[in-house]
Amino acid sequence: MSYQVLARKWRPRSFREMVGQAHVLKALINALDSQRLHHAYLFTGTRGVGKTTIARIIAKCLNCETGITSTPCGTCSVCKEIDEGRFVDLIEIDAASRTKVEDTRELLDNVQYAPSRGRFKVYLIDEVHMLSSHSFNALLKTLEEPPPYVKFILATTDPQKLPATILSRCLQFSLKNMTPERVVEHLTHVLGVENVPFEDDALWLLGRAADGSMRDAMSLTDQA
Repeated sequence: MSYQVLARKWRPRSFREMVGQAHVLKALINALDSQRLHHAYLFTGTRGVGKTTIARIIAKCLNCETGITSTPCGTCSVCKEIDEGRFVDLIEIDAASRTKVEDTRELLDNVQYAPSRGRFKVYLIDEVHMLSSHSFNALLKTLEEPPPYVKFILATTDPQKLPATILSRCLQFSLKNMTPERVVEHLTHVLGVENVPFEDDALWLLGRAADGSMRDAMSLTDQA
């Protein structure tokens, strides 16, 4: 069996598995449990703190075959397809490589169509601050009144570059950097489960070098 890098192998697949971000998770879990869901979310924070991970978990929560839930089963075909990155109604867009207004219009032309497999189509636009001003203008109307079966999740490391008109249409959540203590605690758990010997001093070096990013901490641990 081929080696799987730690960051991918240990990517959380449910809110329960998330490390940190309790302030964000509590609000999302409450919204899901009461089924009072906003149509557009914006997650901000440095790289590797859980923005896209939370977005994928939300897609599971909305589309799990057991029903809308804050605790998706993880075993139905929908949950598995989302985990494997092949769920047709989770549309992930890297805005950094699709900045042109034509790209945005092409994306928005498809919003009108109902989901193929799930209850909701979830559009995850990563690094959304990279879109052009024309792209933002094209996105505005749809963000304001999307079809009832569409949810938008925007993620960015640089919210200052987003127009106020976009910010005002989203429910915003700011994800916090991971403290070295939290990174060390998680790495201790991961390496214990993986049966990898380690020295405490080395973990603290990694915890500080990660600079707030759990994904970077995992990648550095793989290289150590």
